[in-house]
Amino acid sequence: MCAAILSALAIMMLIECVLCNLPFWRTLAASGDSAAADNTLGPGLERTADGMLTVTDPTQAYLQVVADGTSAYIRIDPVSARTIDKARQEAESKGTEQPLTTIRVRPDADRAACTIRSVSLSLPRSLYVKAEAGRTVRVQILEPKGSLIPIQAVRANVRVPFEINPLRIGLMVVVFVLLLLWRPNSRLWKVPLDASSVRQCAAFAALMAVPAVITVWNVVWQIRSAVPLQFHADGMYTYDFDQYDHVAQALRNGHAWLDLEVPKELREAADPYSIETRQRLLNSGVSPIYWDYAYYQGHWYSYFGVLPAVMLFLPFRAVTSLWVEGGLMLPSGAAVLLLMFGFLVFACLLTVRLIERIRPGSSIAAVSMICVFVLLASNSVYLWYRTNFYSVPIAASLFLSALGLWLWLGAAKPLSPVDSDDMPAAEDASSLSLPRLAAGSVCIAANLGCRPTFTVVALLAFPIFRTQIRSIVRRFRARRKGGRGGDGTNVLHLLRAPLAVLVPALIVVIPLFAYNAVRFGSIFDFGSSYQMTVTDMTGYRQPFANFLLTCGYYLFLPLRFTGQFPFLAVSPTPLPSWGFTEAMPGGLFMTTPLVFASLALPFLRRRMRRLGLANMWHTLMACLILGLLVMALDSRLGGLGWRYIADFGWLFALAALPALLFVLGCCRPRLGWLIRAGFLALLLFSIAVTVLSLFMPGREDELIRSNSTLFLEVQSWFALP
Repeated sequence: MCAAILSALAIMMLIECVLCNLPFWRTLAASGDSAAADNTLGPGLERTADGMLTVTDPTQAYLQVVADGTSAYIRIDPVSARTIDKARQEAESKGTEQPLTTIRVRPDADRAACTIRSVSLSLPRSLYVKAEAGRTVRVQILEPKGSLIPIQAVRANVRVPFEINPLRIGLMVVVFVLLLLWRPNSRLWKVPLDASSVRQCAAFAALMAVPAVITVWNVVWQIRSAVPLQFHADGMYTYDFDQYDHVAQALRNGHAWLDLEVPKELREAADPYSIETRQRLLNSGVSPIYWDYAYYQGHWYSYFGVLPAVMLFLPFRAVTSLWVEGGLMLPSGAAVLLLMFGFLVFACLLTVRLIERIRPGSSIAAVSMICVFVLLASNSVYLWYRTNFYSVPIAASLFLSALGLWLWLGAAKPLSPVDSDDMPAAEDASSLSLPRLAAGSVCIAANLGCRPTFTVVALLAFPIFRTQIRSIVRRFRARRKGGRGGDGTNVLHLLRAPLAVLVPALIVVIPLFAYNAVRFGSIFDFGSSYQMTVTDMTGYRQPFANFLLTCGYYLFLPLRFTGQFPFLAVSPTPLPSWGFTEAMPGGLFMTTPLVFASLALPFLRRRMRRLGLANMWHTLMACLILGLLVMALDSRLGGLGWRYIADFGWLFALAALPALLFVLGCCRPRLGWLIRAGFLALLLFSIAVTVLSLFMPGREDELIRSNSTLFLEVQSWFALP
């Protein structure tokens, strides 16, 4: 182990000091001879009095500098920070153009064609751009007319400084730790899983403490910096991303509609859902017309599930109202982070519980890798990244579904020869913990108030409790016939377990149905047909011609690799007719290839039956079928959405567990080593694709726009050498 750690440290030093600093070593002999005064400005740029540049003609906006061929890099020198601050203050007071902080450039060198780059004034490393020049370099400024560019000069023949990057080192540490722990000969492959071990439970708690601290820190930061997320421009829709806080305030005020202004013209419109009507109102200055809100009979509503507002947003308002009048707003991002941390914990616990049932004694290495696989296949990273109100109901349902199934699977306990307190003993049946049954039912029924698609998870009760259901049915038949097997058990006693499932579920579901009826006059109407969006949703249906293609994209949309960072691009998803589509890198089976193991489950029935795992086969086979059903429903009703993969990806991942565990449990040394290495390679591939997809251009909430400094810093690791 010590040798492996020392080898890893040596490799990290070589990567950081040699490979990542290759531009430094390559430019040691650079002349450094490049005067700012020698820059030639293109006719599309004008120098301002304070030394900055203004774009007057984007086609001729360039700076040209002489090069002597001693360096393959140029440096873009910004004006001083004091000059930039002064320009910002003047722009704010006059309402004029602010100086740009991130600038797109294209260095055209005489030796080689160059690509478009973005440089950030706050990231010195990004100001070094590769340009193989022998005599001249022309740096084209790719910004619109009127842009204020805080560039003083472009210098050629420069020496790139040596840099030790803490973020890069931290990332390498994480990668090497995973390689050391998961390598085929790691000691973790020899340590069996024991959920009753205090040591292993403490290790799990310590591991979860890291994301717990990160979550708390981010939640506190978001609450402290929270501001209303409402945006409006004349003649446009009003975008308000605080839907859940509006729901919480409405509930606190004792009504179902949102306390948002409804313009008189919209209220009096004959057909407010018509695109033509709405556009006419906008053109005439009618405001506000809220984008992606439900409008019904003179009131604004949210068509997203109400339960997260009851669970988080309403209590936060109530508690904070003790010292702030009216209370404070809980940002949607903070709610998503809290819910996703809950999913992280219980998705791992659920996976561990299933592994204990399928293959007891599996190694800690296999268990930890499979937990990571389940988290990747569930599309949870997308929700951690995109923490807006669209992610709130999905995050809530992921958390509640994982918790509910964990409770249901933990409801069974060993029987004694005599009747238990919870349920009478029966041949081939376990006694059940009624509190866990009830708590699991509450969680799973609560999906109706979050993401209704997840309510299909309730059907898993039939395979999970298959033995108990059969036992109860058999006892009822025997009791009715009065023959053998009729033991005189009280009917109510036999129904305790079913009632423990049904009654708590009804306690949750009935108020949610009533909430729908109060708002829209029907218990089954959630309001999605009344949303103000790209089309008239009251009559719109996803074209059936798109159905099969959308299903195929969800699962098998191929990855599209490129030669530039982040080496991953949006894959095109053409459809015969218009339908909702969201840019995504690839389908579930392409981004997480280990999910293919779920397709082996139908062929494992005999083997699992021989091992006494018939119930587990039925349960996981139901997960696979429900995953396909949910995917089909999303394709037919919602279209193609990257975030919708979270609805069904985790079900496919659970269905893949038996095949993965049986393969990883191979006892032949050489074959086992190859299987472990292949599993590790596929898992690392999925991790890499997931991380790179965060930087992918063209996705919604592009990182280059939301956090350009981080994007450009990571880009510089790959762009300079």
